[in-house]
Amino acid sequence: MPIYPNIYQTLLPGPIVELRGYLAACGLRGRLYAYLDYNGPTGTARDNLAEGMLALADERGALKPGQPVIEASSGAFALALTLAGQTAGHPVVLTMPEDAPALRQEQLLRLGAKILHVPARGGLSAARALARQTAAEKGWYYMNWLANDDNPTFHRRVTGPAIVKSIAREGASIVDTVTIGVGSAGTITGVGETIKAWTNDVRIVAVEPFECQALTGGVTGPHNIPDIGFGLVPKNFNSYVVDNVAAVSSKDAQRAAQQVLRTDAIPASASAGAALHAAAKLVANGISRSALAVFSGRQNLL
Repeated sequence: MPIYPNIYQTLLPGPIVELRGYLAACGLRGRLYAYLDYNGPTGTARDNLAEGMLALADERGALKPGQPVIEASSGAFALALTLAGQTAGHPVVLTMPEDAPALRQEQLLRLGAKILHVPARGGLSAARALARQTAAEKGWYYMNWLANDDNPTFHRRVTGPAIVKSIAREGASIVDTVTIGVGSAGTITGVGETIKAWTNDVRIVAVEPFECQALTGGVTGPHNIPDIGFGLVPKNFNSYVVDNVAAVSSKDAQRAAQQVLRTDAIPASASAGAALHAAAKLVANGISRSALAVFSGRQNLL
């Protein structure tokens, strides 16, 4: 058994699991698979991404040893970046609205992050402006994960090739559809570009909350599917590799996540449940015969 230099080297490639129990419970004919990309410390795909984006910035000389990193985030990426930054020797500073969840702020502070606030009414745009301004004034590195091409580049180099290698059989794909929840859009862009460069026989489906349909220009509002559906079209989103957009309600996403836990012992998060529900619906409607859902988060059972 190998000895790894750090936890991040153990996370990829993620496994692909066939969801036979879920398929049977739904009475579907076909095949359903899940790519499990959530085995890091935060239980989300953000762990791989944060460490990978730091490595890419270091690789091209944009990030200097010990240089502070600043980002506008209070969600899973904030947690992942804080941990990855500490591991790599980079202090992490986070900007966020003053009304960001208090428990999350306390957790980030305990992990070693520093926090800079903007007025609540300013929201994410004000937090991003403060991060950009502070980085320029202090010589810090602004991660800018929603617009930084290092985000999809990581998935072009790592996640996309890992998925292609797993689904390729004698030059063809064992799946005809891949469903991916869209948050920062790095995964769907990087994976989608990699798959489309290999074959045009696989449909790429972007998944967003029904209550927040920014990708299709619909109404955007609050929802209960953390880590996707930011209410905007991220700069990293490459619509040219997306064949369809599926809108999944918070209720359906949560129901799918709970069901696959019971049928296949997979602790899917709501965002993973959204990708699964979209894939299962395509199979149920006869549009897909074999679909892969990317699970980018797990639920905590304890």
